[in-house]
Amino acid sequence: MPVRSRDNFSAGKAGSPLRSDPEFGVNQKTMNRTVRAQKPAWLRKSLPSGPAYEQVRKMVRDGFLHTVCQEAKCPNQWECFSHHTATFLIMGDRCTRNCRFCAVKQGPGTSPDPEEPKRVAEAVASLGLRYAVVTSVTRDDLPDGGAWVFAETIREIRKKMDGVLVEVLVPDFQGDESALSTVLDAGPDILNHNIETVPRLYPLVRPQADYLRSLDLLKRVKELDPSIPAKSGIMLGLGETSGEIEKTLEDVYRTGCRMMTIGQYLQPSSLHLPVARFVSPEKFDGWRETALGIGFREVFSGPFVRSSYKAREMYRAVSNRGK
Repeated sequence: MPVRSRDNFSAGKAGSPLRSDPEFGVNQKTMNRTVRAQKPAWLRKSLPSGPAYEQVRKMVRDGFLHTVCQEAKCPNQWECFSHHTATFLIMGDRCTRNCRFCAVKQGPGTSPDPEEPKRVAEAVASLGLRYAVVTSVTRDDLPDGGAWVFAETIREIRKKMDGVLVEVLVPDFQGDESALSTVLDAGPDILNHNIETVPRLYPLVRPQADYLRSLDLLKRVKELDPSIPAKSGIMLGLGETSGEIEKTLEDVYRTGCRMMTIGQYLQPSSLHLPVARFVSPEKFDGWRETALGIGFREVFSGPFVRSSYKAREMYRAVSNRGK
C-alpha cells in the first residue's frame, strides 16, 4: 500500500516561513537575495577535454540527443563527457514544472518522438557505454507522464548492446502507480527518484511536487519489484537545517531505498533561488557517515555530487554488498 501516514514520515509544514539557523546562516532575507554568493575555493574545478568529450558534445550539438548534463548545467559534464559518460534526457528539453532550483527550460513540450529510444540506444552503443543513465523532463501533460518512453528506451538499449546496465532517474508520475509499473516492467537495473530537499522547503523549491508522493514512489519500487534497488538524492544549501536533513534521510531510508547522493545546490542563474550556504567538503563527509549510520548501503556525498555522478561506481559498491 502507498505510504500516506504522516506518523511514519515527516511531512513538515507546507508554506511555513524559513527559520533562522545560526549554523546555516539562513533566514527569509537570505533566501530572497538575488545576488549570487561567492563560490569558495573547493567549488573550483578544472575542465578536462579530449576526444571523448568532443564526441559527446558533437552528438548534443548536432541535435542527435539531449543530455541533462548540459540542459541542467551540471558542473561535472566535462569530466563525465571525457569518460564517455552522459545522462540522456528524453522527451524533449522543456519541463512542464517550474522548480526554482533547476536550469532545464520550462514550457509546453512537443509530442514524444517514437524514434527517440532507438537514438538513445545508438548513442549508448556509439559511446561504448557499459552503464547508461536515462532521465527526462517532467511531462505532466502526458497521460502516463512518459513512462512508456522510459520503458522503450530501456528495451532498445538492451537490444542494441548486451550486458549494458541501465539506471533510470524518473519524475513522480503524479503518483500514478501504473506508470511506475510500466518502467519497472522494462527491467532497469536501478530506479532513481530524487527527494531533492527537506519537506518544509518544498513549497519554495518544488511548488508542483509533493514530499509524501515522492516517498510513496520510492516505497512502491520495493513493493512492485524487490529485485530493482531504489536510489535517491538531496541537495544542501537551500536553507535546510541539520535536523531536517537527518529526518529526511531517515524518511527516505524507511521507504526501502538504500542508495543516496548528497550534493551542493548551485544557483544556475539570477532567476533561480540563491544559495543560502556553501557546505564544506568536511561537512559532506559527515553527512555521508550520518546516512551510513542510518543504514544506507552506499552514499556519495560532496560538493560536486549529483544524482547520476559516478553512478556505475555506486551500483558496483551496492552490488558487492547485496542490493
